[in-house]
Amino acid sequence: MAENKQMYTPQGYQELVDELEYLRGKRREEIREQIAVARGFGDLSENAEYDEARNEQAKVEARIKELETLVENAVVVDENVLDASIVSLGSVVHIHDDDEDEDLVYYIVGSNEVSPVEHKISDMSPIGHALMGKRKGDKVVVEVPMGELHFTVTNVDRANKKD
Repeated sequence: MAENKQMYTPQGYQELVDELEYLRGKRREEIREQIAVARGFGDLSENAEYDEARNEQAKVEARIKELETLVENAVVVDENVLDASIVSLGSVVHIHDDDEDEDLVYYIVGSNEVSPVEHKISDMSPIGHALMGKRKGDKVVVEVPMGELHFTVTNVDRANKKD
């Protein structure tokens, strides 16, 4: 079965790799130690600590497999070849919400990097998709279930500028 390629910013890709390395190394070792300690408690058939450690081991191994697949199918955007004045993956977009009369900042990231708390939106989300390819001064209309949202792009920059 062919996996879909996923787009990542360099930062998002590095976070995947870092988590994978942590789980393969330190976290696996911690779980091995927990299992060894739990075995010392005696009868494994009635040993809650042993069962819990084995369940945690299964979760970690599943996450490692998932991360390996994500890393294998990752496409990292080369921000050095992109026009920083055009909204693309890795852009920091400053917009003015014309309907609510407020300024907002969004980071355009790949779909696996989304974090609403950090204002990181996917390039495939309704707002992210509508912003793609826009420049400073462009007007943007986003179709949403409750109607339309109206924005003006006030600035476009790169998340990681090379000065």
